[in-house]
Amino acid sequence: MFTLLSLGELAEVCHMGPELYLRYSHGPEADAGHASTDHESGLLMPGLSANPLAAPKWWTLPVEDWLARRVCQYLRETHEGARPWVLHGRVVDFGPDNEPLLVEVNPVAWLDGRLVAEAHARYTERMNVGKSTH
Repeated sequence: MFTLLSLGELAEVCHMGPELYLRYSHGPEADAGHASTDHESGLLMPGLSANPLAAPKWWTLPVEDWLARRVCQYLRETHEGARPWVLHGRVVDFGPDNEPLLVEVNPVAWLDGRLVAEAHARYTERMNVGKSTH
């Protein structure tokens, strides 16, 4: 699996083919053969939880802003030893946070720490991080 070094590279890969997703975990090998677990209920879900990288139709800012936001959404998991990686697969259901659950997963790329740092900087500079929706 190759490694993406910048948001620009991630944007290029997202435009190349099937819908891609982002997952934070110990990686494809660690995830092989088992699905995600809903941590609150303890129930096994029917696939791996992941977040879509495709920007929605209403998004009019640069795609790199959207990708930065997605990369930063689960950064706390890196403190638990998880690493961000890009994958594609078939959606079979949705998890408790309405995230797609994937089967037939194909790993695409790791996200390098430089990409994560770039995403964090861009996200905090260009978004109203932490602003309430009310």
